[in-house]
Amino acid sequence: MTGHLQKPPWLKKKIPPLQEMQRVKSVLEASSLHTVCEEARCPNLGDCFSKGTATFLILGRICSRNCGFCAVEHGVPPSPDQGEPEEVALTVKKMGLRYVVITSVTRDDLPDGGASHYAEVIRAIRTQDRGIRVEVLIPDFKGNPEALATVIDERPDVLNHNVETVPRLYPEVRPQADYLRSLRLLERSKGQCHQILTKSGFMLGLGEEQREVLDLLKDLRNVGCNLLTIGQYLQPRSDRLPVVRYVTPEEFEEWKKVGEEMGFQAVASGPFVRSSFHASQMFERKGKKE
Repeated sequence: MTGHLQKPPWLKKKIPPLQEMQRVKSVLEASSLHTVCEEARCPNLGDCFSKGTATFLILGRICSRNCGFCAVEHGVPPSPDQGEPEEVALTVKKMGLRYVVITSVTRDDLPDGGASHYAEVIRAIRTQDRGIRVEVLIPDFKGNPEALATVIDERPDVLNHNVETVPRLYPEVRPQADYLRSLRLLERSKGQCHQILTKSGFMLGLGEEQREVLDLLKDLRNVGCNLLTIGQYLQPRSDRLPVVRYVTPEEFEEWKKVGEEMGFQAVASGPFVRSSFHASQMFERKGKKE
């Protein structure tokens, strides 16, 4: 690893319009809900809030794992809030969302990893309006195929699970996760519902090598992954892993081309790309190619 690197000019962001951003913050503050935008200190928070959208973080704000890249607080999580599915659905309605992204902390303390809670949230949203598109960004459920099936049975429009980095870096970046387990989850998703759109993403700038990234892309295509996001790792706080390298926008564009040539239906690749950033536009671009 290396010491502190100075951020390059392409990582400077403009301040988005405040009026719509404050509207979203007000709606969220009136509820008891969390967003991954805030908990993970996402650099796109202002952009998403100013466009009237957010990524909901369910199952609390305390994660049972402690990944080296993540700003979300870890520790002993509380019991799931049984009223949360209905609260998410009502907030989605208040915000007027037509495409919703639901993610969560990892809950290894729960028998099904929180899968049944995901299912309840999807059902509650669809009860409000069956026309709303739902994307779920799920943890690995410790490889439990029954837990995965619980979510897939509710037919989310997109099932997203991030591999985050190349396998060599897992001991530092994702010490409680397993690269092959994540690949199997994506493969099982297709096995349990062939029509489901699967999505994954990873970060650059953690010390990965070019050949490792290429192998990762091949692995994702081999398990039928449809949609792909690639973004720059940014150290969220001082006790998280440092940035090894800042990847240029031109290199991100090259990886986008490689991914498209490999057969991914849609690829978002850039310094500020995150797994749920512009998710609805990515879903729509995929549809235009079919």
